[in-house]
Amino acid sequence: MGGGWEELAPDVLRRRLPRWDATAGAVGGAEGVLLVDTGASLREGAELRRAVRERFGRPVTRIALTHPHFDHVLGTAAFAGAEVYGPAGMAAHLRGPGADELRADAVRHGLDRDAAAEAVDVLVAPRHAVSGTYRLDLGGGREVLLAELGAAHSSHDMAVCVPGRPAVVFCGDLVEESGPPQAGRDADPARWPAALDRLLELGGSGAVYVPGHGAAVGADFVRAQRDELARRLS
Repeated sequence: MGGGWEELAPDVLRRRLPRWDATAGAVGGAEGVLLVDTGASLREGAELRRAVRERFGRPVTRIALTHPHFDHVLGTAAFAGAEVYGPAGMAAHLRGPGADELRADAVRHGLDRDAAAEAVDVLVAPRHAVSGTYRLDLGGGREVLLAELGAAHSSHDMAVCVPGRPAVVFCGDLVEESGPPQAGRDADPARWPAALDRLLELGGSGAVYVPGHGAAVGADFVRAQRDELARRLS
């Protein structure tokens, strides 16, 4: 699947998934693995489950969903028993009209209609709602910070910061490297620059920032994308 794992820091990896080039991240702890986003289908989710077990020798025990778009959430049901975290309001969105929007968006972008329907029918919404910031203990001294950022790229955005040298920040689609940032109908562009400021506060100048699509970048890239978004809105 894709190009395999890319190690960003000890036991902190990312994988670029095929077709839509969406990112999935994995953070290893003594008690299991945190997966950041789950792919665009149950098939991608199942392949990620296998790949994590093969790489870490431990299963995915926790999942953090960065935002409610199909290419980042439709694989979640492949991880039976995992605790799922997401930004406050995301679960209600996915259980309501957001489910129909999710199915239609996946098909519109080229996912097989039956595969989209199956994934949405068994979709697992976050059980743990993150408001503000939340420290998640993965065991063995490994902690990650989940940071709710409200509406910006999507109706509900969240980042995952892994402290260390370097720190690693999984940005979801708040940052995109493989193309210009995309703003759909659920975006709030006016709040997007402030969300990127918050990402920079979380990680600092020396962090590795992992976009939702594309190669990992540094703080200068995030700052430049923030300035470009602000110029569009001025």
